[in-house]
Amino acid sequence: MKPIILTAAITGAETTRKDQPNLPITPQEQAAEAKACFEAGARVIHLHVREDDGSPTQRMERFKESIEAIRTAVPEVIIQISTGGAVGEAFEKRLAPLALKPDMGTLNAGTLNFGDDIFINHPNDIVRLAEAFKEYGVVPEVEVYESGMIDVVARLVKKGVITHTPLHIQFVLGVPGGMSGKPKNLLYMAEHLKEEIPTATWAVAGIGRWHIPTSLVAMIAGGHVRCGFEDNIYYHKGVVADSNAQLVARLARIATEIGRPIATPEQARDILALPAK
Repeated sequence: MKPIILTAAITGAETTRKDQPNLPITPQEQAAEAKACFEAGARVIHLHVREDDGSPTQRMERFKESIEAIRTAVPEVIIQISTGGAVGEAFEKRLAPLALKPDMGTLNAGTLNFGDDIFINHPNDIVRLAEAFKEYGVVPEVEVYESGMIDVVARLVKKGVITHTPLHIQFVLGVPGGMSGKPKNLLYMAEHLKEEIPTATWAVAGIGRWHIPTSLVAMIAGGHVRCGFEDNIYYHKGVVADSNAQLVARLARIATEIGRPIATPEQARDILALPAK
């Protein structure tokens, strides 16, 4: 079976230390967590940043501090920044950190109800963001929350708005307001993607209780997997995880047991069509 890429979404924009006391917030904490996750098997760090008081931010200086700290601690890891930020963040602030030229960044493919709020991604802004990826030479990771967004992405590929190939798609399933992480939903998403963009690779992030079901289905179906405190704070029901690395290590162990080897850093870069280090 082909190698699997594990991504660690170590902080996110919504999780708080009230719910997860082990949440890494400062650049130094994020660097230490990134190194631990890499050693446990993660090859990509999905990065949101926070101010020292824990509030989410898209401030360029903070992203720069965290990116530099992570690159110093674990130079082999792929850094993938979020352009989503916290729900409600101004679009210009969301886009700005791409100028730091991380390895990858997220490109959200549509608007959806997000809990008690609305995560707005206007069609014109999606195009502007796609153009910014090309301008800065950053590889996009396209995030989709329901099946209609696959059709949106396919149209953008056909029009030449999104040009990176093979394109990497991140299914985010289980957000209140989006598609749930039921196994049949994930299998349908993977099948639909193959029909619309045959060359694309895919991964899944199962939110909350959907973390384990989606991860196991993805491993068997040939996809890749994201885990971490952005998506799920528990190791078992009601048991808060000790660290992001603990969640990564469990997935690495399961993948290895079923014959999906953990991608080496070089293999991960090749699969995602990133320049070699």
